[in-house]
Amino acid sequence: MPTTRTHAKGQHHSNYPSQQHPHPHQQQQQQQQQQQQQHDSHSVILVTAGYDHVIRFWEALSGICSRTIQHPDAQVNKLCISPDKQYLAAASNQHVRLYDINSGHPNPIVSFKGHTSNVTAVAFHCEGKWMVTASEDHTLKIWDIRCPDAQRNFDHKAPVNDVVIHPNQGELISCDQNGSIKLWDLGESSCTHELVPEEDVPIRSVTVANDGSSLVAANNKGNCY
Repeated sequence: MPTTRTHAKGQHHSNYPSQQHPHPHQQQQQQQQQQQQQHDSHSVILVTAGYDHVIRFWEALSGICSRTIQHPDAQVNKLCISPDKQYLAAASNQHVRLYDINSGHPNPIVSFKGHTSNVTAVAFHCEGKWMVTASEDHTLKIWDIRCPDAQRNFDHKAPVNDVVIHPNQGELISCDQNGSIKLWDLGESSCTHELVPEEDVPIRSVTVANDGSSLVAANNKGNCY
């Protein structure tokens, strides 16, 4: 907290140290800490990755790359930041790696293995306790972020291109190369609805409104539904 200083008129300074008058070096440290806190509270960080095998953290307002993480064994297909901004999930070929954003450590804290092909999508539960992944191996998998093994598995009939968690946190919505959009009930562990906007035209991406009232899907022809 900032230090409050008062100065009485006509008062002489004594030779004894006073807590109200910190050493200039301490003042400088306090100012630097305050500036850093202000910077952290106002900064916006973007994270990017791709086929160059490097994850980059960017300060959005300045355009400065503030940090990099090497991802040498495969390209990064998808990134997702947990709702509390603590973790970064990087989806790649056959695995997902979880990084602690605030630690600055380059190594993942957990590596999730279980898919047998490219992981194409990843999404976090609203409280960050678990996440779901989609893969070209025709499956969706649910993971407890504290454990490297998959907790649940859902089978598609084709490579899965995307998955999102419904705002009610009890359903998943996924899409695949066959052109299907599927709604999964986590309580029943089953697919309850299937939509096919256009037969045999891959659906590339899906998203759902924050209030769960509408769903948008895009296919390989550039059409949105």
